[in-house]
Amino acid sequence: MAKNNRQAGAVYEQKAAGYLAGKGYRILEQNFYSRFGEIDIIAKDGRYLVFIEVKYRRDTSCGDPLEAVTAKKQKKICRAAFCYCGKNGYGDRVPCRFDVVAITGGEDGITHIKNAFDFQM
Repeated sequence: MAKNNRQAGAVYEQKAAGYLAGKGYRILEQNFYSRFGEIDIIAKDGRYLVFIEVKYRRDTSCGDPLEAVTAKKQKKICRAAFCYCGKNGYGDRVPCRFDVVAITGGEDGITHIKNAFDFQM
């Protein structure tokens, strides 16, 4: 990914984190990297540990940003989440969820899908 795309991604990930914090989420970490992949935002929502993928599109001419969270991407996120849980001492007793935040245009175009997909290895 080019530096400009990475910088733009960071801006929209920050917007998503602010949006989620405003909804009561407690942001634990951003841009968690493992050998399996990256997780944009990790947060707590009540008793849930939530792994959040953020996707941005200027407009929908190239498709909806939600469409970019493919099965392959979901699998990478799940593997990275599994790694995060092991590394941070979360066991089976902590329920996990996978959310997607799609941003189209500006802040008015935020769509948050809770429990967007199930865990898969």
